[in-house]
Amino acid sequence: MMNDRLQRIIRPQTLAASAYQVHDAGDRIKLDAMENPYPVPAALRAELASLLSAAPLNRYPDPQARRLKARIRASFGLAADQPLLLGNGSDELIQIIAQAVAGPDVTLLAPEPGFAMYRLIAAATGSRYAGVDLNAADFSLDIDAMLAAIERERPAVVFLAWPNNPTGNRFDLNAVRRVIEAAPGIVVIDEAYHAFAGNSCVDLLAEYAHLIVLRTLSKLGLAGLRIGFMAAAGDWIEQFDKQRLPYNLGTLNQLAADAILARHELLDEQVAAILAERERLHTALQALSGVQVWPSDANFLLFRVTDADRVYAGLLERGVLIKKLHGSHALLDNCLRVTVGTPEENDAFLEALRTSL
Repeated sequence: MMNDRLQRIIRPQTLAASAYQVHDAGDRIKLDAMENPYPVPAALRAELASLLSAAPLNRYPDPQARRLKARIRASFGLAADQPLLLGNGSDELIQIIAQAVAGPDVTLLAPEPGFAMYRLIAAATGSRYAGVDLNAADFSLDIDAMLAAIERERPAVVFLAWPNNPTGNRFDLNAVRRVIEAAPGIVVIDEAYHAFAGNSCVDLLAEYAHLIVLRTLSKLGLAGLRIGFMAAAGDWIEQFDKQRLPYNLGTLNQLAADAILARHELLDEQVAAILAERERLHTALQALSGVQVWPSDANFLLFRVTDADRVYAGLLERGVLIKKLHGSHALLDNCLRVTVGTPEENDAFLEALRTSL
């Protein structure tokens, strides 16, 4: 029975919510979370150890992460004066945006299936959420439905993941422009998988004053550092910074990210290896009877089988953890998502999948 005081004090939205679930892979091959499967390059480890051992941990970190911002601008080809806001992963930045506009009459809107945190954070901040289904055949934007929803809902924020998670595709850029131009509030382009897509909407910042672009270092190989960044016009950054807790990025995180991004070419080599494996894995899945796989611009592949529950259980039994999406949205019926791993991990996944089908 629920504690009476707890039920009285905690908001109804929180009581009704479920915590975001992260599965423990245990000893299984972990291909469920879109992580870079490669460790920090060996050439950097000794340098990192020396740098971090000398870190002034008795002092608070730089609250504005000024050196890391400069490194990010240089590493990702941003203008030297591009306003940035850094967060504990892009999740915190999504939460900051939602907190800044939150209210019971405020709507956050996104295509679906999409990143689950948009809906969860909208609920957590006490705002409404509106989802708009993608086209069933290829998960492209249903632009007529999107524009109709924008006109009907008048959302304060429209989220577009580009490439989209969990489908892996980039929406047509002309359709994205139409959404930006129709939106009465702000549009957030979430480029978490930018490294694998070969394109970006950052250049659109100069055209649209109400556009915000998010990126994360997590998919690039630094998931353990939890660093994301927001690029936007300075007046937006100024307001969102008011929602950011001070010292949200620790000293070790800032130092490590700065040092690794200084050798960005080593991460680029890992990205190239992942892209090659993505194509190999896609070809192998296409060749399997009873499997439908979609093209991807990210570091994962979405595929459909005849019985997702059975196949997922079979993979677990054979020591491989991927993501089961069946049941999360009607368009993802019998769908599974696999992160691109190392060649050895991908071979093990394919063998386990063949015997589980």
